[in-house]
Parts: sequence; structure tokens; C-alpha cells
Amino acid sequence: MSAALLPKPQMRGLLARRMKFHLVGAFLVSMGSAALYKFGVAEPRKQAYADFYRNYDPMKDYKAMKAAGVLESAPPKC
Repeated sequence: MSAALLPKPQMRGLLARRMKFHLVGAFLVSMGSAALYKFGVAEPRKQAYADFYRNYDPMKDYKAMKAAGVLESAPPKC
């Protein structure tokens, strides 16, 4: 076997080339994770809060808690 058949290993710039590759990969993974969290968790959560407070009546909730005796500062009227 001749030594000419084997390619020479790259010794210069190896770290810089690998860092460039890994930085691009890390950036893509982080952007993908952020997008998945935003559209998979944050947006549905905001929509759920908006749906809940669209028809929420705090006075009705207060009266129900007062009648149940949950509030110590506002005892239920007997």
C-alpha cells in the first residue's frame, strides 16, 4: 500500500470549522425549541385565559364563595 492513497488529516482550522458547524446547529435547535414552546404552550395558555375571563363575573364568584363560607372576613348571612 502506498501512502498516497490515504488523505492527509486536517490539522489547521479544525476547531474553528467544528465550532462553526456546532454554533449553527445549536442556533437552529434553540430557535426550533423556542417556536415549539411559543406555539405549543404560550399561545394556547393565553387563549385559555382570554376565554376564561371573557365571561367571568367576579361578583358572582364572590357571592358564591361568601355563601359557601370560604371568606372569613365576610361571613355568610344566616
